[in-house]
Amino acid sequence: MAASPGALRRAGNEEFRRGQYGPAAQLYSRALEQLEAAGDAAAEERSVLLANRAACYLKDGACSLCVADCTSALELVPFGIKPLLRRAAAYEALERYPLAYVDYKTALQVDCSVQAAHDGVNRMTKALLEKDGVNWRQKLPPIPTVPVSAQTRWSIPSAQAPGANTPPATAPQGERDETAAGMERAKVLKEEGNEFVKKGNHKKAVEKYSESLKLNKECATYTNRALCYLTMKQYKEAAQDCTEALKLDPKSVKALYRRAQALKELKDYKSSIADIKSLLKIEPKNTAALRLLQELNRA
Repeated sequence: MAASPGALRRAGNEEFRRGQYGPAAQLYSRALEQLEAAGDAAAEERSVLLANRAACYLKDGACSLCVADCTSALELVPFGIKPLLRRAAAYEALERYPLAYVDYKTALQVDCSVQAAHDGVNRMTKALLEKDGVNWRQKLPPIPTVPVSAQTRWSIPSAQAPGANTPPATAPQGERDETAAGMERAKVLKEEGNEFVKKGNHKKAVEKYSESLKLNKECATYTNRALCYLTMKQYKEAAQDCTEALKLDPKSVKALYRRAQALKELKDYKSSIADIKSLLKIEPKNTAALRLLQELNRA
């Protein structure tokens, strides 16, 4: 009796763990052949197998094969974190930096806590700046907008696929459900906070953002709460929130700008100027930042 696709995948994962990437890729291929006939019904499982086989190709330096498998995986199930990260790594190895940058940025939209994506964005920014000069952003292909449904979907750690460098791991089901529910609740609270900001009720907005951050530390929630603190003249708290946001996304323009505003009010002009200069490296034509820099130079 032929082994089932599930059994083949588990055997592939075992080979991957042992560093046997060639045999692992063959097992994933056999599982994919069996699922070929199932079509859309097996889209999710085929996507996972393709992403797993891509990890093998990446390990063996077969970057073009890795790109092809990740692209197929993403066609079956859009915005998967693992195929995005693996394809980005393969593009990076092939020195196709604009495409790698787009994939790393897309991965961050799906989950802004993925350190590998932050590091990748930083490396690609540096490489593109060296290659294309200050106007490198204008030469980028468009970065897709990740729908909210995909963000919640991929906030659940995948139990199937080996990570970029890690063997497969299985998180207990209950734990995963809890994570998803927590992320969903955090998003609702953040949106409620946004509504209060629109109504000008910053105090209530801060309460909602604070509740949201207990469930999910997200860059945008920190910068939103920082904006409220600025409006309420709580400059120290605003600066702290921006610092937290920058830990999650070191290139956050909003966090740099709002921290510069808070530091200016706290009369720490030197640090404020440093933040604006960092911001202008990312967005040289940011008019609000240029204006603030002029004010700071006069202070």
